[in-house]
Amino acid sequence: MSESLLRGERRDIPAASNHEELSKLKAEGFNMLVDLTCVDYLPQGKKPRFDVVYRLMKLDAASGSDMGRLELHCAVDELPILRSVKDLWPSADWLEREVWDMFGVKFADRPGIKRLLMYEEFSGHALRKDSPIAKRQPLIGPKSGDKADSPSFNILKPTVTGE
Repeated sequence: MSESLLRGERRDIPAASNHEELSKLKAEGFNMLVDLTCVDYLPQGKKPRFDVVYRLMKLDAASGSDMGRLELHCAVDELPILRSVKDLWPSADWLEREVWDMFGVKFADRPGIKRLLMYEEFSGHALRKDSPIAKRQPLIGPKSGDKADSPSFNILKPTVTGE
């Protein structure tokens, strides 16, 4: 095995064939999806804007040894061209939902994907570089902290109940 594979090699793969490439790697023994995340390159002006990053590990189940790691980058825009890999690694279900929720990168075969970390009424995608940091969101309430028609929305007051 090469030294670069043990340390963690980085490869760029075409987004249009991500599922096929990852399926081949799983057949080669990369049996664990360690992480799936996204990077927004808006400030750098990179085109396409996002990299979806898959981190894989070849884990020897008998000994528990790490036999090698790979980091795969797929350059994408917001258009849904990536295919889901949840059929290869079930843990990808939550990770793909996180990528969509935080960055707005969609997966072509997951049209009804739901938010994972933010509430459904949240407008936008919180980790995008163009997400306005001071933007008021629904369900947060007015700046005073009080919710309309509720004098103690954010104030925790212990109460005694009973007889």
